[in-house]
Amino acid sequence: MKTAATDIEAMLGNEAKSLLGHVCKAIPKESLHLPGPDFVDRVVAMSDRKPSVLRSLQTLFNHGRLAGTGYLSILPVDQGVEHSGGASFAPNPMYFDPENIVKLAIEGGCNAVASTLGVLGAVARKYAHKIPFILKINHNEFLSYPNSYDQILFASVKQAFEMGACAVGATIYFGSEESKRQIQEITKAFEYAHELGMVTILWAYLRNPAFKQQDKDYHLAADLTGQANHLSVTLQADIVKQKMAETNGGYNVLKFGKTHAKVYSELTSDHPIDMVRYQVANCYMGRAGLINSGGESKGEGDLAQAVRTAVINKRAGGMGLISGRKAFQKPFKEGIALLNAIQDVYLSKDVTVA
Repeated sequence: MKTAATDIEAMLGNEAKSLLGHVCKAIPKESLHLPGPDFVDRVVAMSDRKPSVLRSLQTLFNHGRLAGTGYLSILPVDQGVEHSGGASFAPNPMYFDPENIVKLAIEGGCNAVASTLGVLGAVARKYAHKIPFILKINHNEFLSYPNSYDQILFASVKQAFEMGACAVGATIYFGSEESKRQIQEITKAFEYAHELGMVTILWAYLRNPAFKQQDKDYHLAADLTGQANHLSVTLQADIVKQKMAETNGGYNVLKFGKTHAKVYSELTSDHPIDMVRYQVANCYMGRAGLINSGGESKGEGDLAQAVRTAVINKRAGGMGLISGRKAFQKPFKEGIALLNAIQDVYLSKDVTVA
């Protein structure tokens, strides 16, 4: 499937003019460290990262349909742990076999595949040299009863290195009671990963019952997710995975923490690109790449929704998309088509940074 610029505009529907014509004025694109073919040389090489980390990051950038662009399209499939194997793979049972997960990432033209120790370990000798691996080292499991929300280590950084992974991924539930322990665990893990020459990717998710109010879900607030991003880069995450901001004003509504009135009056607006631009700004103005998650599969509208998310991320200054369920919960060819449609947004010269 080829998604030309006209197709992108059609998929955006009534939002096309607003999303493709918007200009970010409060945080202009000139102030950002934008993705590009020279991103490692221009941005990362001046940091304290070892040459082996630079090599691993460049490996991610050099693979798949987006190779050489500085953008990333990643297939993440760790849902079998958190959402149960049945909830994740019953819609498409072929993905109970880890090899088909990796095949989807390869055939779908992805830069990398992110998954569990079990999934990647099962096929490492066959595929670790064919597509970059990202080993997710912690998870939240839901078999314990009653359910609780805590990211615990399932794998080690050394195991990631030994199987040939280019990067490790981890989740921190910022805002949760367990976050302080998770921060300490993951900062040590990321230090070791960098020591061994691997890239670090943080799933910077918010988790607190108080963040979900009757009117809005402030787990998706630009100000709160932005701060989660800022903490992630403080931990030396090279890439930050974040849910796309859909609202704002979490600090003010929840009446906690510290913020500034200019965050809402000058630095953000209610436009989705402005809200994601604030997420990028909190990634040290793009020195760490922001990749937004694709979200759950909702059926027929998934393709248009995935394209919309990619357009917002790219125009905000983000580095790409990490989309799983929208792809692997569909027939194989449809999953490939969806991944390719996402990638076509980043390949399109008509979709520019706002």
